[in-house]
Amino acid sequence: MDSYDVDRALEEVAAAEGLDDYGHPSFRDGLDLLAGNVASARLNAIGDAAFDSSVRGALRNRLKVTEWVGTHPAEAATPPPVQIIVVGLSRTGTTALSHLLAADPHSRSMRQWEATDSVPPPTTDGYWSDPRYLAAKEAGNLLDLVNPRFKAIHHDEPEDAVECAIPLSQHFASISLENQFNVEGYADWLLATDLTHAYDYNRQVLQVLGSQCPGPWQLKSPVHGYAMETVAAAYPDAVFVQTHRDPAKCIASTLSLTECLSGTFTDHDFHDQIARDWPDWLMTIVERIHDYRTSHGDDRFVDIRYQDLLADPIACVQRIYDRVGRELTPEAAQAMRDHMADQVQGKHGRHTYSLAEFGLDRGFIDERLAGYWDRVDIPREDA
Repeated sequence: MDSYDVDRALEEVAAAEGLDDYGHPSFRDGLDLLAGNVASARLNAIGDAAFDSSVRGALRNRLKVTEWVGTHPAEAATPPPVQIIVVGLSRTGTTALSHLLAADPHSRSMRQWEATDSVPPPTTDGYWSDPRYLAAKEAGNLLDLVNPRFKAIHHDEPEDAVECAIPLSQHFASISLENQFNVEGYADWLLATDLTHAYDYNRQVLQVLGSQCPGPWQLKSPVHGYAMETVAAAYPDAVFVQTHRDPAKCIASTLSLTECLSGTFTDHDFHDQIARDWPDWLMTIVERIHDYRTSHGDDRFVDIRYQDLLADPIACVQRIYDRVGRELTPEAAQAMRDHMADQVQGKHGRHTYSLAEFGLDRGFIDERLAGYWDRVDIPREDA
C-alpha cells in the first residue's frame, strides 16, 4: 500500500452507519500520520486488508459511541467507577493479572467483543448471551490462523479482559498500532502528544459499556505509562497496580513479540529497526511511571512483583483488594483458581527470546534505568 485515503474511509463508514459525528477531531492527527506514512510499513496483502479493516472498525465504533454519548447526556455525565488500573512495562505479568482480576464475577472488565463493537451497550443479564460475544466465540481468532506462532506469545479468549489499547486505537493514539504496522514516525509522534482527548474517548467507551452492565472497573495496559498525568486526571479515584520484572527480560520479550506480530502484515525484514527503536520506547514507559511516582508519591500505587504473581496470585489480588477497600469473596477467589487451573503458563507453546537475537546486551538498559532499579527489589534475569 503506497497511500491510504482517509477522507474516503470517513465518508464510506459514515454513509454505511448513517452517522456523521466522529467526536473530537484530534483523532485525525494520528490517523493522518498513519495514513500518510503507511508506505513505510511495507505492508503485504494481509497487511493492506488488516490496516483498512482496523481503520474502518475504529471509525465505526467512534461514530456509534459518539452518537450514544450525545443522546444519553445523563449517563455520559456520570464518571465510570474505575477502581484499578494495571500499569507496568509489557511482559511483566500485566495480562495475567488482568485476566485474573476479570475472573471475579463482581468486577467489570472490558472484553474485546464489546471494546470493538460497543453500541448497543451490553446488559448485565444478557452479557454472556450477547450475540456479539457468541459470534466472537464462534469465529475464533483470525490471527491464530494466519500466524499460529503468535499464540504462544500472547493470546486473549473472547471472555478475557483486554487492554485499553483498543479504545485508544479508536482515537488512533496507541503504540499497539506500531506493534502491528511499523509506520515510520508514528511512535515518536505518540510519545510527544497530549493524550487528553484520547482518554476522553476511552472514558466515553467505559460510560457506554457500563451504562447497562455496571460494576467497578479494572483497566489494564502498558500504554498508560506514556501518559500517567492524563490517566490519573481521567480516573481520579483509581489505584494504580504496577507490575515489576527485570526490564531487560521484558524488553527482549517485547522485541520478539513485535517482530512476530508485525511480521504477519509485512514481508519486509524490520528486525534491525525494531532492535534500534523499541528499547527506547519501552524504557520510556518505565521512566514516565517512575517520574510520576517521584513527583506525586506512592499513595495511589500497589506494587506487584512478577515472581510473587507466579508464586501466589491470590495473595497478590488480596493485597490489591485490601488497598482499594474491596472484599475478595470466596466466590471470586474460587473463580480465580478455576481460571488459573485452565490458563497454565505455556499452554499455547513456549516463547523463547533473548536480547542477543537483536544484537543487544543489557548494559545500556541497566544504565538508563538505574533509578528504577534503586526503587525496586526484583531479581535480575537472564535476558
